[in-house]
Amino acid sequence: MWEEFKKFIMRGNVLDLAIGVIIGGAFGKIVTSFVNDILMPPIGMLLGKIDFSNLFISLSGEHYPSLAAAQEAGAATINYGLFLNTVIDFLIVVLVIFLIVKQVNRLKPAKPAKPAEPTTKPCPYCFTDIPIKATRCPHCTSQL
Repeated sequence: MWEEFKKFIMRGNVLDLAIGVIIGGAFGKIVTSFVNDILMPPIGMLLGKIDFSNLFISLSGEHYPSLAAAQEAGAATINYGLFLNTVIDFLIVVLVIFLIVKQVNRLKPAKPAKPAEPTTKPCPYCFTDIPIKATRCPHCTSQL
């Protein structure tokens, strides 16, 4: 069983998947930092100095100055600002993956074109090429 497991784990696609997951996790952290630390502050400033990470609705009806204060008080909250950050985070990751796949597909060799449908066939009697739809050979006059 150990040998079978070693064969499985050493197959190329398993290692490729593991490397992809590790790189994807690291890339996700970079994108999250980009969204939270670089992208959202200017957007918040343009929209009237809004901090998206502090947008929430308190389900208890009480007002709290920040999300941290509401969570410290143990209030149930709907954190729609954090959700917006996560959605933007996701959209940026999808955009970057789309651009990478598009570039990789450009580098792949083009698929060969389908061979054209034949327009002629050999006459079974004189072996000259004749049109596919012919019912009589123009060379030997054989009925096809």
